[in-house]
Amino acid sequence: MRIPQRRGRAAAFVAVSTAVVLTLAGCGSSSDSSSSSASGDSSASSGEPVELRFAWWGSDSRHKTTQKVIDAYEAEHPNVTINGEFSEFSGYWDKLATATAAKDAPDIIQMDEKYLRDYAGRGALLDLTTESDVLSTADFDENALKSGQFDGGLYGLSTGVNAYSILANPEMFAAAGVEMPDDATWTWDDYKAICLMITEGSPDGTFGCQSYGNEEAGLSQWARQHGESLYTDDGQIGFTPETLTSWWTDIKARTDAGATPPASFTTEEATSAVDQSGLATHKVAMGLWWTNQVPSLEAASGKPLVLLRQPSVTGKSADNGMYYKSSMFWSASSQSDHPKEAAEFINFLANSPEAGKLIGVDRGVQSNTVVREAVVPTLTPTNAAAVEFVEAIGKDITSTPAPPPIGGGAVQPILMRYTSEVLFERMTPEEAANAFIDEVKNTINQG
Repeated sequence: MRIPQRRGRAAAFVAVSTAVVLTLAGCGSSSDSSSSSASGDSSASSGEPVELRFAWWGSDSRHKTTQKVIDAYEAEHPNVTINGEFSEFSGYWDKLATATAAKDAPDIIQMDEKYLRDYAGRGALLDLTTESDVLSTADFDENALKSGQFDGGLYGLSTGVNAYSILANPEMFAAAGVEMPDDATWTWDDYKAICLMITEGSPDGTFGCQSYGNEEAGLSQWARQHGESLYTDDGQIGFTPETLTSWWTDIKARTDAGATPPASFTTEEATSAVDQSGLATHKVAMGLWWTNQVPSLEAASGKPLVLLRQPSVTGKSADNGMYYKSSMFWSASSQSDHPKEAAEFINFLANSPEAGKLIGVDRGVQSNTVVREAVVPTLTPTNAAAVEFVEAIGKDITSTPAPPPIGGGAVQPILMRYTSEVLFERMTPEEAANAFIDEVKNTINQG
């Protein structure tokens, strides 16, 4: 499994976003995909030989697991051959952009939220609703399903969901003489106070909390707590300069107080591997992470870790802005010669308990609730706890953020740069907020 990394992707996002913008310009409109898919005959059903290409990114573990899924499907469909194409995250997007521009895209594509709208908006992805006769979404979590929908179509089917949460090391709390918080009622002021108590009760160089500001999910949830959003449905910025200023002000105040590590630590950590993070190396007792990163962090830490809801401004869990993010999506190329067969394979990936048990929570907590129920008994205790947490916060989730606009893949490294400017006091939070918004507007309007 390649756990979705918060670290070390900034350069990849910039390069890939640029490549997508430049190479997809001639892909045509999304309406082209509807007509081609509607006319495709299903050779998988008719018995005629079919070859499909399936591209994904990930580690060796994910590759081996995915090949087992392919083998299981081919055993049921002996006339279908599925050729896997896989790579690491950054190289994957370069290859996909080049292949799509050359009209040689894989039939089935593992897609990331940051690039879903880039590809779909340029007509490179199949609207999966055109193959609803072979691809069912009836058992999908509604919020997860919405995350792949826009402009009246379904361009990505969620593989699984994560939530951006607090991950805590209870042993470090106990060593500092600090009780674990009630995550259903805590505020950001409570969070800061707890972080300070842990710092003060721990050896020098150990801090209560990891800083943040390098992950746009954190800004998204802060905006949601203030009645705003990261993006609007029409692909524009959805938050005000005042809200962004308050976010950076809060981050800087915790750093100045010693609740979180100094700026140099935070900047270095932003580009380090997960197993070198402050939480994994016992330098901080709490940090913000995606739920499906728990297994790798727990393994690196060697300590049991606990998932907590994010604090809120009001102290009400219903106001904490948390949401389900699709880990990734199953998409199909609008250029495919076999759109129906591609959709049939996606149907197997998404709706088959057999495939679900093989995949586990490698691509997030299963978005198909029936498959999820079948998978949970097969999981390790750590993964089962992550599923339980994701399900528990569902009662407080009322909406799904709009997908990133075209050009959105370049936003996170811009955010990281301005967070560094604020922490090193080269810019005030207000100056950084205005400059960031101007730069992001230019970036997404180039799409």
